[in-house]
This record gives sequence, C-alpha cells and structure tokens, in this order.
Amino acid sequence: MKALRVGLPLVLLALGFLREIASVDRNNFKSCEQSSFCRRLRRTEPDVSKFEILPGTLQTYKQYILLDLQHSETKHLYVLKLSAVRGGIFHFQVDEKSPLSERYRVVDALAGEPEYVPIKVQSSSASAITVSTEDGTSKAVVNVSPFRIDFYKDALLVVSANSKGLMRFEHLRRKETSSAPAENEEQEAQENENQEVAKDPGTWEENFKSHHDSKPKGPEALSMDFSFPQGKVLYGIPEHADSFVLKQTVSGKGDPYRLYNLDVFEYELDNGMALYGAVPVIYGTGPSATAGVFWQNAAETWVDIFAPDQETNVMSSIVNFVSRSSQDDPPAANFISESGIIDVFVFAEPSPLDAFRHYTDLTGKAPLPQLYAIAYHQCRWNYNDEQDVTSVSAKFDEHDIPMDTMWLDIEYTDSKKYFTWDHHKFPHPLEMIRNLTEHGRHLTIIIDPHIKRDGNYFFHNDCTDRGYYVKNKDGNDYEGWCWPGAASYADFFNPEVRKYYADQYLLENFKESTKEVGIWNDMNEPSVFNGPEITMLKDNIHYGGWEHRDVHNLYGHMHILSTYEGLVRRGEGNLRPFILTRSHFAGSQRYAAVWTGDNMADWGHMQASIKMCLSLSVAGISFCGADVGGFFGNPDSELFYRWYQIGAFQPFFRSHAHIDTKRREPWLYPEDVKLIIRDAIRKRYRLLPLWYTMFYEHERSGLPIMRPMLAQYPSDVKSYALDTQFMLSDKLLVAPVLKTGQTKVDVYFPTNKNGESDYWYDADDNSKHASAGYHSVSVDSYKVPVYQRGGTIVPHKDRIRRAATLMKDDPYTLVVALDKDGHSKGTLYIDDETSFEYRHGKYMYIELEFKNNVLSSKKIDETASYATKTWLERVILVGLSKQPKSATLYLLHGESTELNVYAENNAFIVRKPGVSMVDSWSLKLNY
Repeated sequence: MKALRVGLPLVLLALGFLREIASVDRNNFKSCEQSSFCRRLRRTEPDVSKFEILPGTLQTYKQYILLDLQHSETKHLYVLKLSAVRGGIFHFQVDEKSPLSERYRVVDALAGEPEYVPIKVQSSSASAITVSTEDGTSKAVVNVSPFRIDFYKDALLVVSANSKGLMRFEHLRRKETSSAPAENEEQEAQENENQEVAKDPGTWEENFKSHHDSKPKGPEALSMDFSFPQGKVLYGIPEHADSFVLKQTVSGKGDPYRLYNLDVFEYELDNGMALYGAVPVIYGTGPSATAGVFWQNAAETWVDIFAPDQETNVMSSIVNFVSRSSQDDPPAANFISESGIIDVFVFAEPSPLDAFRHYTDLTGKAPLPQLYAIAYHQCRWNYNDEQDVTSVSAKFDEHDIPMDTMWLDIEYTDSKKYFTWDHHKFPHPLEMIRNLTEHGRHLTIIIDPHIKRDGNYFFHNDCTDRGYYVKNKDGNDYEGWCWPGAASYADFFNPEVRKYYADQYLLENFKESTKEVGIWNDMNEPSVFNGPEITMLKDNIHYGGWEHRDVHNLYGHMHILSTYEGLVRRGEGNLRPFILTRSHFAGSQRYAAVWTGDNMADWGHMQASIKMCLSLSVAGISFCGADVGGFFGNPDSELFYRWYQIGAFQPFFRSHAHIDTKRREPWLYPEDVKLIIRDAIRKRYRLLPLWYTMFYEHERSGLPIMRPMLAQYPSDVKSYALDTQFMLSDKLLVAPVLKTGQTKVDVYFPTNKNGESDYWYDADDNSKHASAGYHSVSVDSYKVPVYQRGGTIVPHKDRIRRAATLMKDDPYTLVVALDKDGHSKGTLYIDDETSFEYRHGKYMYIELEFKNNVLSSKKIDETASYATKTWLERVILVGLSKQPKSATLYLLHGESTELNVYAENNAFIVRKPGVSMVDSWSLKLNY
C-alpha cells in the first residue's frame, strides 16, 4: 500500500513523514546467492539421488504406507509416509525419523482434513513398491534405489518426484565445537557432511546488511525436484510480476522464483523476485494431461525451473513450445525451502480445469461475496475527511457513474491506532457511514497488523499485559517500525490472540463502525520498515515455540483468518464479510480478496495485472485485481481509461492511488476521457449478473473465474503462452488494449478439441467470428475486444443505477449465442446478495438452454427457493440464420403468450417476455 525510502531516518520513515515516490531498491532484498540455504542447496547438480529406501521397512496401513529412507552416505534416517486422498490425489511426507526437535508442519492452509481413502499395495520388490487408489486409476511407484516416486494417472506418467536427484534434507544437528577422529565410515560421512555444510558462512548464523539471524537450530533446509513428463509448460507459484508461463531459471538464467512474502513497492516486472504472497502450487500442462504439485511449506522457498528457453516475445514463446522435441527432458521444478518437512500433494487430470478443482478441493473455495463487493470501488491514500468522502460520493452521482464502495486509508485513524478514528477529520464516522448506506453504498477501512506502542492505546496495553505479541529470540516483545512509529505485532498463531483480535471488530467494541463496513488488511507480510528485507526477523518466536522462519509466509493468512472470524461474528453469522488482503498463502481465498500491491502508472504494470491475476486464479485465488491507474505516478488519459477497461473485466475492480499522486477521480480528466471511463464502469455493472453467477459457481466447483486460455483449450498448444488475453469462465474472451496508441488488437481464437474454431460473437455488435488463429480487430478509444463464445448464455442487467445494491430487483436480459449446432446453455444465480442464507437453501440456481429453437428455463436445485421480484425483460438471440416470425412464451401451468421478434444489431430480440425469474418457462421461436 505504501512507499518507503530506505536510508532516510527511521523516525521520519515510521512516522509517515515520507511522501516521496521511490523505486524499488534491489539491495534491500536477497538474491539466492545472498541466502545461505538457497546458495547451499542450489549447488546440488542433477545426478543419481543419494537417498534410498531401506529394504524390509515397508509398513502397510489401510490409508497409507510407511517406509524408511536413508541417505546413502551419512546413513541418517528419514520416514516416508504415502497416502491417497479422494479424487486420485496422492499425499506424501518426508521427515527425520528421530529429529533433535520437532520440525514445523503447516496446518492452516487446507480447508479441512483431507478425505483419505484406502490404498492398495499392488506389488513390492527389491527395486520398487507400487501402490494404487481403490479404483485403480491412480498409482504411485516408489523406486527403492535411487529414491524416486513416479505418479501415474490412467497409466500415464504425470509427475516424477526426485527424478533429477536434487532432493536434500538437512537434518537437525548440534554445532560441532571440536572434530574428534571418526570411529567408523558412518561417522566419517557425517563429519564430512558437517564440514561441507560448514563451508557456507551462513550455515549456523547469518547476516544481511545490519541484521543478524542467530539460527538456533542451525541448517535445516530441504529440497525436492518434480518433473512433468506430459507437460509442455509450467505455471503457478504466485506471486510474481512475470509472465504466466514460468521461465527457465537454471543454466545461468538467473535466480529461482522466490516465495517469501515481502513489502515491495514499485516492484520490477519480468522477474521472479518475491512479492506480497506465496502460493507454492505449480502445474504442468500438455495436450494429454495437466498435473499439479502443492508443496505445503510456509518457510522461505525458492523454485528453480527447468524449461525450454523462451523469448519475451509471446509469438517466439509459442514457437518454442510447439517445436519442442519429444526427446527433450520434460519441464521440471525444484523446490528449496529453509525449514519444515517435505509435505506434498500430487494430482493430475486430463484437463487443466479438473486439476485446478483438485487444488481447491484441498485448500478451499472463496465464499460468495456480497454483490457490492464485485462492483466498482473508489480508493486513494487518503480521502481527507468526512466532507471529502461525502463530496466524492456525490460527484459519482452528479456524473452518472456507478460506484459501490468508498475506501479510507491509514489517515482516518487517531495517530495510526487501528480501531480508532481521527475525530478532527472524521468527527461523525457513524453518520458518514450511514449516509453512504442510505445511498446504497458501503465504506471499507484499513486495519493493519502492526500495533502502535503507545501507553494510551488499549490494544497495545492489552497485548502487552496478556503476552499477545510476537517475541524476539530473547523472549521479549518484538519491536519494529512501521507507520505508527515503534510497533509490535500480534501473534495470530495463538488462538487466544486470534479471538481477542476478532473481538475488536464487534460493534460493542468498535462502536464507531457498522456491520456493513468492509476491512482492508494491508502490510501483513508482515512489513517492518527497519527489519531485514523490510520484514520480521527469522529468529523471532511465535506461539508454540516456532520460529518466524518456519511460518513467515503464513503470517498474513492468519491475520485475515482472524479478521474473517471477527466479521462473521460481527454480522451475527449471517452477513458475508468483505476483506481485502495483500499478503496471502495457499487457502487465503477462503477469507479475502487479493490485489497485486504497489504497482506503477505505466503500461507494463497494467499488462502485468493480467499475468499476475491469471497466476493467482489457477492457484485458487479468483477474487483478484490490481490498482486501476497504478498506485504510484500519474497516469495520462489513455493509460487511465485503458486500465479501467481492463479492470472492468477482472474480478476485483478498484481504483487506488498514492498520497503524492494528483487526484484522479474520473471527472477530473477531460470530458471525453471521463465518458470512456464511465462506459467501462457501466459495462461492469451491466454484467454483474454474470459475475455474481461466476462467483457462486466458483464456490461450488472451485474453478477459476478469470482463466488462462489453456484452461479452456488445452489441446491447442499455441494458446499456452498467451497472457495478453483471458477467459471469464467459459463464456467471454477478453483481449484488452495493452499498448499506447494501439488501433488494432491481434486476438487469438483457439482451436477446440476437434481441431476447429468455436463460434465467437463480438459483445458490441454481435458479429460472428468462426475461424481459428489470430484476427486483427480494429479498436477506438471505447472499444475493448470482448467475445461471447458460441454455445453460451450470458445474463445482463441493463438498468444501470448509482450502486449495484439498488439493482437487486431489476429485470434481466439474456444473450443467447448459438454454437455450430444451433445450441447454447447457461446458468443464472439469484439470492438476497448479502447474507449466508443461500447456504440454507434460499436461492435460485437456474439452467438456461436453447435447443431446437426453444429457449427454456428450469431450476437446477429443486429444493432451493428464493422469492425474487426480478423478471425477464429481453432475450437477445445471436447466431440465428434467419429471423423468426414470432415467439411463443409457455409457462409451466399451460399459459402461453405470443411475442414479436425484432432484428437489431446483428441479432434478433424478444422484448418484454415479462415472465418472473422464479417460474419455469419456455420460449419457442416460430418460423
């Protein structure tokens, strides 16, 4: 959210006096070579693994097997546990057999305990042990020596673990103070390993700039490589400002991708630097299968990618991927983590979408947000006072631009103390909030995890008195610097702390709030201005005695978990919370939306928003967006309106800006620019029924809302490297304008599994495109190339009001786009748009189908019901070969009505069928 300038006096920095815009300083962040464990383990060359299964150690249980694993030189023992989860997912863990102390295991990423199923040992020999799932469709073959696990789906090898022999596991040990002569070969091998490890100067303690890491447990890093034999490309492991398809990092190609949640402002593009979130899931896709690997580890992690070289030019990338010889090594990834255990889920399916579903089966789906949360949000650092908030809201009405949420950044608080207000600037916060609510709008406020160390601040006093803060290595409350100045950090790994923090959101405690107020959790990597890499010391101590190094990437996740629990209780269990977070981990989608952080007002960062949200979406985080216009800098008119046109088609749609930027509300730009922005926002509101249905279906299926082209067209390898266009569900193809002065956009229309093109209909003029390959589309300032796929039905609401909340009972329009067979299907979801009552059957989920010249509507879930007042206003039929003479509307109880059909804009329209959306009905075209 905020910029900081390293090198200025810390007091000025932490007090928020800094208002300069600064670019990222790479010197503040480690490279792999500056990270002791990455440097050590990355030196491992692909070779025959030094790990082997010990003969005769197989133990079989109903749902898992155990095997002893030994390092062939040191003879140190480990235990392999291999099990299966329903759906053909394999889960394996490797840990020391007798560690000096317990090693950390992630317990908060999964949505719940996986549903483990019986596995069967098919065969066991001196060379390999084969286990399979009950249905026999998935199997794992454990190679004894050298150790390797090959995973198969329907007899197809999809993932091979440790095939490159890059597995390392630094067992816990005591620091040697003297070197006594070795008494046997095993002791000598152990000493040799200790000496080899000790050659690295950062093994037992490490310095970075002025910061010292005491490393009380010494070296404890681990690694394992995974090959994807069916894969043409690898993707995933967000968050990085890089291409969607992962680039090669080995053979002198630079650092591995880094997963370590950090506060990086004005981040660089096209590299694997760590950013605000870390989701350690990776996929390999090819025409025959998609496989996924979820590396469940919350410590700092680096991921090396073995893949074909690719140019930055997308077309060159496509050529590279298509021309790969089958003799080449398959793409592979090597995960290197600082601590913890090897804890891995492996899954594969013929289609990418099924693989994505497996991952969200494990880590959870985003709950359906309130409708207002997927509409347009207006934010900046900072709206100055109550009058400013009221004025901006009124200006949206004056200029007839819809808007649902006003946001307040840190300046609304009393001296950066959260759960308080600055009563000089905001003397009547409840009145201000109610004024927005009466206009159908909402307020979202920021609450960060750093707590001001102020003896007059109740939160600080409570945390101090109750021992709720994260501790330093000496057991005292950790103190760092952030926006309030001296600050400490609540230890959200402590259940008691989480409850206390959640309690603060209750209206009995935060009295100057309402149950409708949304929450913005920022700076939760955690950001510490005077800490190493602008974050917390690794040897700090959390609840349970775990070091911060073990749980770093989970800290923000636990923060939003606490907020979510508080908002659910604030709403008495019935009102859906809205939370936005910057830091995130696997499973964070269960609690909050995510935005891509402190971007810049330039075309490159606008382009990056697509790539970053695609990577997050396939990693389970569908509710994603970027700061429209760029957080830093002042966008020119063209960049500004083009960014709105992109934001309108991304799941989270918010404009946001740095405190030093010029005010940039839409009406402050020239009139012609304002009207283009207005048009983009109104397009978003028109499509809110589609968005709402997609979010509901995401909660049901776990499938991403915003999808890469390969998700829908895995048989078309030319679509794999595309990250300049995307799909919304399986319905809309969006190919926005991404360069200044562009008058044409080259849109790629993929081939389907039959080797043909689908039908595509321009969303503006309904013109049909029916051939695969690139097609040059002319664009003007208003034009965004958006195409509806033939065979789909898209719902609209065409009466645009000041806020989405006021459109609740407005009528629907259905756009029916026909495929080559004259057929189309779609869905529509309706509920009260605010509460959890839909989880108790109070909703309408409708299937819409056009077949044999009849459009029909029927309930999908017969037991569900919701008394909506909405009705059908229009049906737009796209792709008919000739105009019907009329249409007959049939209701379930036998009534029928004759309706006229009109030709307009390359489509045929049935106006005002007037039928309630509650009813089942059919509409027959007459020729």
